[in-house]
Amino acid sequence: MKYAGEAPQGPAASSAAGPGSPLPASAPPEQRAHDEQRGTRNRVARSILDHGPSTAAELAVRLELTSAAVRRHLDTLVAEGVVEAREKRVYGARTRGRPAKVFALTDCGRDAFDQAYDKLAEDALRWIAQSAGGGEMGEAAVAAFARARMAAQADGYRKALEGLAPQERTEALARALTADGYAATARSAPVGEQLCQHHCPVAHVAEQFPQLCEAETEVFSRLLGTHVQRLATIAHGDGVCTTFIPKSSNPKTTTASTSTAGRNPA
Repeated sequence: MKYAGEAPQGPAASSAAGPGSPLPASAPPEQRAHDEQRGTRNRVARSILDHGPSTAAELAVRLELTSAAVRRHLDTLVAEGVVEAREKRVYGARTRGRPAKVFALTDCGRDAFDQAYDKLAEDALRWIAQSAGGGEMGEAAVAAFARARMAAQADGYRKALEGLAPQERTEALARALTADGYAATARSAPVGEQLCQHHCPVAHVAEQFPQLCEAETEVFSRLLGTHVQRLATIAHGDGVCTTFIPKSSNPKTTTASTSTAGRNPA
């Protein structure tokens, strides 16, 4: 199953490319209606990818659709295994009533957007580890590769942050990450900020090699000039990669904590 944002090939391209794709004038009304519905579902799935787990009401506002229409499309996407319903995570004190239901992409849903060569990447990293002797030496070799990879990416991010005040850097980093396909946002949080990455092109590989996440966290710490803490990762089953950036009284501290990477905060 392919979704908007990819470059579909073959006969299915017109129906997979989204609601703006022209259909032949000779297409029967039933086919046109089917393709329009599929295109709208593509938009719903894409919005969840770009913005993270969302309620039906949030999707309706974002996509300018009725709540009833959004719920029909969500029901279909759930039945197809593309999205799943979860309870909305509440930060701080809970209010009365049941938590709102949010819809998040499943692994199958994320795969529909990815054209990453996950198997090739996994094989390459496994070869690096084995060539270094396996065990701790192998893990260290993979970590060295992950740091080198992130160092190359960091050059571009560093330019995006040059000359900015500390309070402007998280937002600028989010924009730079979005340009690289991470669909990132920055938001205020108690005593700090949260950098959220709603998409991870290497999530499946990072499941096997957490060194990729650890190297990324270290780079964020150096770029932002402060200690950061990874609260959750897509690679470990969370809906969003979330990094906490505290308001630091010592902006020169540049250590990164990965001890809670991939796990929900207590």
